Amino acid sequence: MRVVIRDVGHMGLRLVLGAAALYGLACGVLYTFQAALVYAPHTAIVATPDEVGMAYREAFFTTADGVRLTGWHLPLEEARGTVLFCHGNAGNISHLMPDVRAMHALKLSVFLFDYRGYGTSEGEPTEMGTHLDAAAAWAYLVAERGGDPARIIVVGRSLGGPIAARLALQQHPAALFLEATFTSLPEVGQEIYPFFPVGWLARFQYPTLEYLRMVECPVLVSHSRDDGLIPFAHGQRLYRAAREPKALTQLRGRHIAAFREQADIYGAGIENFLVNTLGW
Repeated sequence: MRVVIRDVGHMGLRLVLGAAALYGLACGVLYTFQAALVYAPHTAIVATPDEVGMAYREAFFTTADGVRLTGWHLPLEEARGTVLFCHGNAGNISHLMPDVRAMHALKLSVFLFDYRGYGTSEGEPTEMGTHLDAAAAWAYLVAERGGDPARIIVVGRSLGGPIAARLALQQHPAALFLEATFTSLPEVGQEIYPFFPVGWLARFQYPTLEYLRMVECPVLVSHSRDDGLIPFAHGQRLYRAAREPKALTQLRGRHIAAFREQADIYGAGIENFLVNTLGW
């Protein structure tokens, strides 16, 4: 009987050690390959603006660390201002034509750009690299296109949120719009992967909340209550952290799809902000 107990004990120990080894391996994989979870760039351009009936100008500019980026300027006559759009972690600017139409309907010109590694931009995406990309896009819009900082709205959607927030902190635009974004990447990562110590493993931070607390321009937060990827609670925390004046637009629907499925509510939130907060 004692022999059986000893064997069972050894078997249990082997199972525990095996589980620990598998868990450690999974943590190692998560740490090593997390860039593939953060960035999902598409290089193929599905359509240019003129192919869908919108006039545009191509933009080519270089970041402070020497990476050549591409973008599209879609001006509008008698525009209230210009949106500098920081897109999410997937796709590229050619997927944003419905969003351009929505901004044009609000009498806003749009400047789109692709981060390094996205679309036809050179390089590979990194956290600091994406911040340098946004800074270069701002410099191009102001210096080359004559954009007035007092009439530029920086928009950040999903992963673009912390990129836009840091840019707004550095450049003081007319306003900052945060759409379906997170408080920080480790925090939302911990919610997606609750069984892993994401805070210890995270190589990417993107601390939106940290940047936002120091942003001085007006802020509009838009987030879906049904967002299954970045919970609505993140949008609520960002809204509470923002300085006045600020506003919150609550949508329904999936993460990014909500902005198109509830375009009327989304647009009404922006219109109200433009008129009552910015006086445009």
